[in-house]
Amino acid sequence: MALRDGTYLARCKERSALSAAMNGHGPVYPQARCTVVKGQAIFDRDGRELWRCNAAYAEVHFELDRIEVSRDSAGKGA
Repeated sequence: MALRDGTYLARCKERSALSAAMNGHGPVYPQARCTVVKGQAIFDRDGRELWRCNAAYAEVHFELDRIEVSRDSAGKGA
């Protein structure tokens, strides 16, 4: 199933910072907000972009829970 456009709370599946770093997910560990737009997953925290990847990759490698973002909180990190 393809990841739909929207905003998600992304949690690394790795259980340690070292493990996440070894898999290239260190900037996202332990969690960050993920915005999916047109097949691109953009991870951010506190309004600062951390990392980007293909949405299909994000769907396989992260635990993603869809969240609702109010206009007031748009641009602020998870």
